[in-house]
Amino acid sequence: MSLKRFFHSLNFINQCREYGVPLWQCPQFLFLIMGVFIILTSSFSYLVGTRFVEDPSIVALIDLMITAILFIIAVIISKSFERLAEASQMKSEFIDIVSHQLRSPLTNLKWGIEFLTSDEFKMPDEKKEEYYDSLKENTARMVELVDDLLVVSRIEKGTLPVRKEKFNLENMIKDLIDRFGLMAEASNIKIEFHPDKNIPEIYSDPSQIKIVVENLIDNAIRYTQNKGYIGIWLRIKNKQLLFKIKDNGMGIPKSDQKHIFEKFFRARNISKKDTRGSGLGLYVCKSIIEKVGGKIWLKSKLDKGTEFYFTLPIK
Repeated sequence: MSLKRFFHSLNFINQCREYGVPLWQCPQFLFLIMGVFIILTSSFSYLVGTRFVEDPSIVALIDLMITAILFIIAVIISKSFERLAEASQMKSEFIDIVSHQLRSPLTNLKWGIEFLTSDEFKMPDEKKEEYYDSLKENTARMVELVDDLLVVSRIEKGTLPVRKEKFNLENMIKDLIDRFGLMAEASNIKIEFHPDKNIPEIYSDPSQIKIVVENLIDNAIRYTQNKGYIGIWLRIKNKQLLFKIKDNGMGIPKSDQKHIFEKFFRARNISKKDTRGSGLGLYVCKSIIEKVGGKIWLKSKLDKGTEFYFTLPIK
């Protein structure tokens, strides 16, 4: 742990603000109070022991046992309050994100339907088509958010189904690149795929892996500027398949990279550019990859681009 992080952990006021709880419910502050209590209790027990027990080694042993028991209790209590504080923080973030993400498409749906069904406003068929397209887009946004929330709920409960079967990841990637072709073309972005020769089939859950690849390609397109480039590689390495996707887009600030796979987290520069994201996609990707026995990580430089990697066992 760096000195900066150590001193940050001692700043109880900032910690409490991050969790959104009062000082007397802050885990770090409670742990400090328990520490003071343990010191006082140990000192008192030692003084009482030396008065009634002649052998100082027995007194020291008793005092050590009492201290150890109290310390374990303090850690358990502190961790319990920390989990409660994190749950409270995540609940607030969840409400903020969901309400924000749903408010915009619902408002657009409301106005669109009112215009289309109103007798007061008459519009040409071309204009109606625009409203219908807007209705479809906003409906898709809400469905996407609900789908992400359902997956997250199953991950949290440990009920996310994994149905393993043999499939060809190379073919899956090619199909997804074709599907995202129009979206990339509209953004003037070029996608290239570079698979190794003779990529073997893997034994995993194709439906879950598809969600991961979809998320990574979608993010790469969304956060890459016009005339951008996205490269995708598929390699065989150490009896595993190594997937890599690289873009020359916005990049992720170094301070945000350690949090990028956390639930509801969005990099600051990305959240300013695109307000649509829920901060769930990469959390879902990490959970799925780890559940099927792989690993996922990233490399990124601000304003230079981002590289995401994941591995999957071949057998």
